[in-house]
Amino acid sequence: MKIVISDPAAKWFKEDFSMGKNDKIKFFSKVYGSSPVQENFALGFTAEDAPNKMAVKTERNGVEFFVEEEDVWFFDGHDLYVDYDEKEDELLFDYKK
Repeated sequence: MKIVISDPAAKWFKEDFSMGKNDKIKFFSKVYGSSPVQENFALGFTAEDAPNKMAVKTERNGVEFFVEEEDVWFFDGHDLYVDYDEKEDELLFDYKK
């Protein structure tokens, strides 16, 4: 599994989510909602100061994006691609095998 953050998404995290150098964003599974990879579960994200057990990580513009071991099951073998839609002003999540 890998995490790919587009330039527009990295810019959004930096500007709109106020993330700077050495900050961390954790992607995690949450009950309620839905996703293309898990029924009844959605993807969430949060700023995280003290990661527990990183399974996958990537860095963009000084910000580290990661998934912990306990949430790898959610992706069901898919890679996570994060983009930003400026027109809709929202993040887009895509899952690719």
